Amino acid sequence: MPKITNIVFVHGAWANSSAWDKVLPLVEAAGMTATAVSIPLTSLPEDAATLKRAIALLEGPLLLVGHSYGGSVITEVGGDPKVAGLVYVAAFAPDAGESAGSLGAGGPPNRLLEVVRPDSEGFFKLTREGVDEVFAQDLTESERSLIFANQGPLAGAALGGEITVPAWRSKPSWFLIATEDNTIHPELQKTMSGRMGATTATIASSHLPMLAHPKSVVDLLLQAAG
Repeated sequence: MPKITNIVFVHGAWANSSAWDKVLPLVEAAGMTATAVSIPLTSLPEDAATLKRAIALLEGPLLLVGHSYGGSVITEVGGDPKVAGLVYVAAFAPDAGESAGSLGAGGPPNRLLEVVRPDSEGFFKLTREGVDEVFAQDLTESERSLIFANQGPLAGAALGGEITVPAWRSKPSWFLIATEDNTIHPELQKTMSGRMGATTATIASSHLPMLAHPKSVVDLLLQAAG
């Protein structure tokens, strides 16, 4: 794989680019350029278009990193010739015709559906219980308060967006499995990473290893970047 010059980060549901704030300085200190993209969380095509615009402004080769629903977005966009590899951090990695929602529904049960609340226009937000017990149980109380206050609403349609051509079928991939994840079941993460043939690492973390264990995330990124 050619030498990586840029790493592009895509956050997941109920988040924004600040989800990577603990990781970005470590990446820059390693001599690479980091870009954290804020996607609108409105639909897979719109989120993918936002990522494509960010990639268009960068020189390749680059590494795409996706967390949670962001894994679907990098799977859809990662076929871009500038993309040298894909890193999934406790993320969905759908195949063609699959979506984040279908993967979640077909995997082992978890409490996520119990701790989200819809509005009248089909967008969902996490309850405080959801943040504290399902999403970020190993972060500090002050961190959990910020996550709850800063969360972006997620369109249900985004989770239903189906992948056309999965980039992980043609690009090298890495997967960080969070073994204490109450949002995307660890067994589902193992199944996805296994069928991808991804280089896999594990971390005893909640759904947010980039905030709970940023150095471990960066260690995997540096491995992926060669």
